[in-house]
Parts: sequence; C-alpha cells; structure tokens
Amino acid sequence: MDRRMFIKLVTGGASILAVPQLFLAGQAMAAERIAKISRTDAEWKKLLTPAQYDVLRQEGTEAPFTSPLNKEKRNGMYACVACDLPLFPSKFKFDSGTGWPSFFDVLPGHVETTTDYKLVLPRTEYHCARCGGHHGHVFKDGPAPTGLRYCNNGVALKFIADKV
Repeated sequence: MDRRMFIKLVTGGASILAVPQLFLAGQAMAAERIAKISRTDAEWKKLLTPAQYDVLRQEGTEAPFTSPLNKEKRNGMYACVACDLPLFPSKFKFDSGTGWPSFFDVLPGHVETTTDYKLVLPRTEYHCARCGGHHGHVFKDGPAPTGLRYCNNGVALKFIADKV
C-alpha cells in the first residue's frame, strides 16, 4: 500500500465514522426542538371533549367512517388537536378505505411509537411527541414511497388549511 492509498483509506474511513454522528446529532436536535407538555388528567379533561379525551388520553378508538377529515381534500396541515403540533402535511394523506384518516408518512420526530398488545398480536401505536396523546397505529400496508399507513383517529386531529 502506498502513501496515497493509505491517506484515501484513512480519510474515507474517518468520514464513514463521522456519518452516524451527523445523524445522531440531527435526531437529538430534532427531539430537543419539541418541548414536552405535561398536564394532569383533570386538566386534560377540561381541555378536551369527551371523545378527544377517550382517544388521546385513554387510547380509545373512534368509530370508522365518522370523521369529517376522511373527506378533507384541501392542502394544509393535520395537527394534534390537544397541543397543535403539526403531524402530517396533506400531501401525505391517502384514502385507505379503512374509515380513518390515513397518511403514508409523518413529519420527522413529531410522533413517538410504542408496541401495543391489546389485540394479542403486537401493533405499533403512535403518540404525539409533544403532549403524548394517542393518535392511532402504524401498519406496513400503505402506498409507496414508505409502504406505511398511519391510521389516525380523526377526533385527535385538527386540519389547518393553507392560506390561498
């Protein structure tokens, strides 16, 4: 091995080692930008409707085909109804036919996931990264490019239309 080859290997290897650090730093920065909201159960009950409280704080599920957001076609943003954190741009929405607003992706760092065993088989449940409110489940049967379906309770979202 000559000197040039050695330098290429060393500098290339150093950059490969630095790449994961860049991603970790970006993830940490994204997580730091979203300040957590903590409220008591009584405070949530005052702020939310009974249906919103059931879904967001008790991990309930609204009946399918009942959300007006299923038919929402305008450009805009879907945000957490409890804390206003933007979760899904309208360009991520698609009609899954399931009866709940569905999205193939989420804004990075705006949801957190846990494993849910309530129906025996494990499912991936997701929550708002700011307030911890339950929004729904993510499944691996969505469209390209992600192949994911974020199946969201409409009552947990509010739609903010783009200004025209």
